[in-house]
Amino acid sequence: MSSVREIKESLREQGTEEEITYTLTVPTTWGTPTGTPTVAVYSYDGAAYTDVTSTVVPAGSASIASQVITLPEIKLLTVDTLYRVEVKFSTSEGDVKEAYAWLDCKR
Repeated sequence: MSSVREIKESLREQGTEEEITYTLTVPTTWGTPTGTPTVAVYSYDGAAYTDVTSTVVPAGSASIASQVITLPEIKLLTVDTLYRVEVKFSTSEGDVKEAYAWLDCKR
């Protein structure tokens, strides 16, 4: 059973040479996103997570337009590595929410 926090389109495949800007549409049941969302990216080897955010998201920040959060460009992924992308944001209702997705890097 998947988590309600896991983004429906997860698991996504991304090539080692691709540079992709992903978007997340926040369900209205979660509230209205506000402020500046944060994005963290972790490589996962099956046992441990390693924070690789500064390497794979070297520039930019996430932004919000209505219910849509646009992530900064994700790039420089390592082949045959699984990544967990976490997006944390506040809502106008005063909550802090976090959604995540998995990226699988392929050649």
